[in-house]
Amino acid sequence: MSDRKSEEEITRLGNPAKPQGSDGESMLTRMNKSHNPVTTWALDLVQSMTHLDQPAILDLGCGGGATIKQHAERNPDASLYGIDYSETSVKMTEEYNQEEVDSGKLQVTLGSVEKMPYKDNSFDLITTVESFYFWPNPLENLKEVRRVLKEGGTFHLIADIYGKDDLPEKSKGYIEEYNLTNPTIREFADLFDQAGFSETTISLKKGTDWICVTGKK
Repeated sequence: MSDRKSEEEITRLGNPAKPQGSDGESMLTRMNKSHNPVTTWALDLVQSMTHLDQPAILDLGCGGGATIKQHAERNPDASLYGIDYSETSVKMTEEYNQEEVDSGKLQVTLGSVEKMPYKDNSFDLITTVESFYFWPNPLENLKEVRRVLKEGGTFHLIADIYGKDDLPEKSKGYIEEYNLTNPTIREFADLFDQAGFSETTISLKKGTDWICVTGKK
């Protein structure tokens, strides 16, 4: 009998809501690869919307660090920041982006979206990939994101599923098992409006269940 764990076992033991331990590290390593297509698609959209020379960029729920790596490659003059409330994720992000940490280009912080240790109006661009599902209070947490966003800045919420009737059964199973917050398009628009974003744009990838919700301050 093989001792190799299945992806489902690694996800369950690693705890996708708050990765921890060696199973958490294994899960984050896998997610760096599995989330790459949706992240690349969304950041292509973000790049086409953003024209900044030296932006301050925050990745919220930075996980295994792959999104920050893309930001670094796409924005060589940016100041980069990552935040996650998982110690395992902070460690993985730093290791995955060691060059940027060593050069002082990247700062990774242990903290929560409920109350981030940043001043008002700190960032030109904020992203979050596959983390919104686990936010404890979506509306209040979106208000906190808006607080640290600069006037004219944008927040991009990226996910590979959103609320719709024809989701695959596997996705529906994950939503139920992990009690995921998974709004519909209309619910996303309403949440961003209630949180105070001045403009909300929702982008979908044809042939997928991917979504990028963009809020402008």
